[in-house]
Amino acid sequence: MRILLILLFIPFVSFSQNNKIEDFKIIILSTMLSDTYIGEWGFSALIEADGKKILFDAGSRENTVLQNAKELNINLNNIENVFLSHNHKDHTGGLINLKKNFPNSFSKAHVGEGIFYSRPNSREGEHYILKNKDIIERLGTSFIKHTKPSQILPGIWTTGKIKRKYDEKNWSLLGKMIDSNGKSVEDIIPEDQSLFFDTDKGIVLVSGCGHAGLINTLEHVKKIFPKRPIYKIIGGFHLLKLNDEKLEWTATKMIEAGVKFFVGAHCTGINSTYSIRSHMKLSSKEALVGSVGTYITKKGIFPGFME
Repeated sequence: MRILLILLFIPFVSFSQNNKIEDFKIIILSTMLSDTYIGEWGFSALIEADGKKILFDAGSRENTVLQNAKELNINLNNIENVFLSHNHKDHTGGLINLKKNFPNSFSKAHVGEGIFYSRPNSREGEHYILKNKDIIERLGTSFIKHTKPSQILPGIWTTGKIKRKYDEKNWSLLGKMIDSNGKSVEDIIPEDQSLFFDTDKGIVLVSGCGHAGLINTLEHVKKIFPKRPIYKIIGGFHLLKLNDEKLEWTATKMIEAGVKFFVGAHCTGINSTYSIRSHMKLSSKEALVGSVGTYITKKGIFPGFME
């Protein structure tokens, strides 16, 4: 009986230990828009929080993150952890080259359950991260799978699997995957996860594509820390091509979640980002399209030349 009570109590203790981050910087290393750096259809960002670093996604082409980091004077050496939001190559394609150039980094790759499901494709064969799994492991990277919310580093959380309460489908309805039961089913990108951490003013969230749905993700995080506003969000949110009605609904839900700062990069969409800004009545210093080199801190958003 005593053991049962301890086991029941463990999850509560884990969620209640809400370590707040005092100082942070999140800088975009891969996205489409750029000025003097390399732009691509991909996403990557370096998260620095209270002296800890984690690379969020690895971009698409093998040299993009490597070259952009060099030109931004960012040292990627001795960064133990990398987080891969989902299986798509535009978020994983740079990992092998990064590991080869920084052998002392990226020994732990945090992924969601399902990232290694087979996605048969008649044109390219298996998807990039599954096809190269053995190569990456031989280079010295261990994959750590997450299904539930958990702290990757003190104060820095992965969402775990996100409940899809709202119909925010933002993927190709033609994609197929082989699930854990060996059945061919629609590829809903079940492994999609985001990272977040809490600060004195509220939660900061980083997303790769938000295939689980931006609002589904926000509400999922609110259940983990129910009394905390989600203050700043940055990354790809796959809002491109949404009609204005859905964008207005999304903006309303973002306001309800407490969002005050919004950086839409990668697949968010330029027009969609501007529409969200308008619906939320935010200024250009509070909501903008992210470019390579754009970064956020507790003081605000710093966009560089591509505002």
